[in-house]
Amino acid sequence: MTSPPETGSASRPAVSGARDCRGFSLIELLVALAVMGFVLALVVGYRAPWSSGLNLEGTAAELASGLRLARSQAIADNHPVAFALDLAGRRYRVGGDAPRVLPPKLAIGLLTVNGERRGATAGDIRFNPDGSSTGGRITLADGSRHVAVGVDWLTGRVTVADVR
Repeated sequence: MTSPPETGSASRPAVSGARDCRGFSLIELLVALAVMGFVLALVVGYRAPWSSGLNLEGTAAELASGLRLARSQAIADNHPVAFALDLAGRRYRVGGDAPRVLPPKLAIGLLTVNGERRGATAGDIRFNPDGSSTGGRITLADGSRHVAVGVDWLTGRVTVADVR
């Protein structure tokens, strides 16, 4: 047997001075906004550390990759492909691809055969369908360090080495 629900004061919850706490207080909201603002300031203000050594090595690796690509294209397409370097414009091009820009803070030099020079500030390293090349060397310097990207004329092999 169930008893019928009671009416009156017993059916209402008792309120003994305790408040209903379902929301956030103003202080909690201000603290949360301050923390989010601090995190946002850290994220927006962060810049990766710039290292000239990393930039030098990265540029040397990029040039070596472009030279290897030119050699691969020459072998695959069975026709000569030139790796063109423009020192004044600070850019290079592999075959008919779009030019790629080199960093402005590095000193760049090119050593290649006379037949592949185009003035004092530009020249090519040409790769043949058999994998050989005209050979050459691209030197990069950031002041204290020097790196050379070399191309062997007989095999077309590309190497990267520190220069003392």
